[in-house]
Amino acid sequence: MFSNKPVIGVVFGGKSSEHEVSIKSAKTIYNALRYLSNKERYIARPIYIDKYGYWHDYIFSESILFDKKDHLIFEERRVNLTNLSKMEDIDVWFPCLHGPNGEDGVIQGLFKSTGKPFVGSGVLGSALGMDKIAMKSVFKSYNLPQVPYISLNKADIQNNLYMKSIYEQINKIISYPCFIKPANLGSSVGITKAYSKEEFITGIEFAAKYDERIIVEKSIEGRELECGVLGKSFMKSSVVGEVKFQTDWYTYESKYNANLSSTIIPADLNIEISNKIQKLAIEACKAINAYGLARVDFFYQESTQQIYINEVNTLPGFTKTSMYPTLWEASGLKLEKLVASLIEIAKE
Repeated sequence: MFSNKPVIGVVFGGKSSEHEVSIKSAKTIYNALRYLSNKERYIARPIYIDKYGYWHDYIFSESILFDKKDHLIFEERRVNLTNLSKMEDIDVWFPCLHGPNGEDGVIQGLFKSTGKPFVGSGVLGSALGMDKIAMKSVFKSYNLPQVPYISLNKADIQNNLYMKSIYEQINKIISYPCFIKPANLGSSVGITKAYSKEEFITGIEFAAKYDERIIVEKSIEGRELECGVLGKSFMKSSVVGEVKFQTDWYTYESKYNANLSSTIIPADLNIEISNKIQKLAIEACKAINAYGLARVDFFYQESTQQIYINEVNTLPGFTKTSMYPTLWEASGLKLEKLVASLIEIAKE
C-alpha cells in the first residue's frame, strides 16, 4: 500500500475558533516530519483549510505555515472537495485540526471515505470526545469519576419555566461558583466562571453564541492535572503533568501566554495517585472509543484524595508549549519519534 517513503498529508486550519492554534500545531508537526524526511522516513504535504472551509494546495498551504503568502493569489490556490484527486498521492492523513469540523468526527468521516489511514480517533470517538455532554454521559455509564453537571439547549434559555428548574438544579446539585461551557469547543473558548445567578445568565448567553448545547459544571477547588495517551491495540499513558496559572481559572489567555501559566512535568504526586490517573486516562479513552492520541484532563483534590475526570481531548494541541508532546518527551519519547509513532499507529 505504501511506497518506501509514505506521503503524509498534514491538514490544518479549518472553520473553527481554534483556527490559529491549529496553524501553530501544524507547524510543529510539519517541521518534525521534515526532519524525518531528511532521515528518509516520510514526505510531508501541508494542506490548509481556510476559515470559509476552502482547501488549498501544497504551495499555498506551506506559505501559511511560514507566513509567506503575500505574493500568492488566494483564489487560484483553492482545491474543491469534489476534486480531492489532486491529493491522491497522500498515503496517511495527519489532522492538526481543533474544534468543530476538525475534531468532532466530521473530517474523520471524510478521511475514512478516501480509504486512507489517518492519525487519531475514528468518527465515534472523535464525536464523543468533542461533545462534552455526550462524553460525560458515557463516563457516567462506565461509573468513571467526574464532577456534578447539568446540561441545557440554547432554545431552552427563553423558556422561563424550564430555566426556573435549571436554577433549582444549580442550587441543589452544582452551587456557585460554576462553569458554563459550550458543549462542542476547546481551548477554553466561550467559557465563563459564574459566581452568581446574574453571572450565570450572562454565561449561558455567552456560551450560546458558540454552540446550541451548553453544559454547566460544579467548580472544584483542586489541582489541574493532564495525562497523555498513545496507541490503539495497545494503549499506554504518559507521565502526569500539572498546570499552574495566574488567572482565576485556566482561560484561553492563560493557556497561550507563557507569563500567565506554567507546567510542571512530572507533577509532584505520590506514586499511587499518579498510577491511578494513568489508569483512568486509558479507561476514559476506551469508554468513548478514542485511540491513537488523546490528552485526558483531571481535577485532583488533595484534601479528599479524590480524582475527577474533566474531559478527553482527541486532537490535543501540538504547539511548542502544548502539554501533549511535552508529556511524552518527559516520558522518553521526543517529538520526532512521537510523530512517527502516531503515523505507524494510524497504519495498523
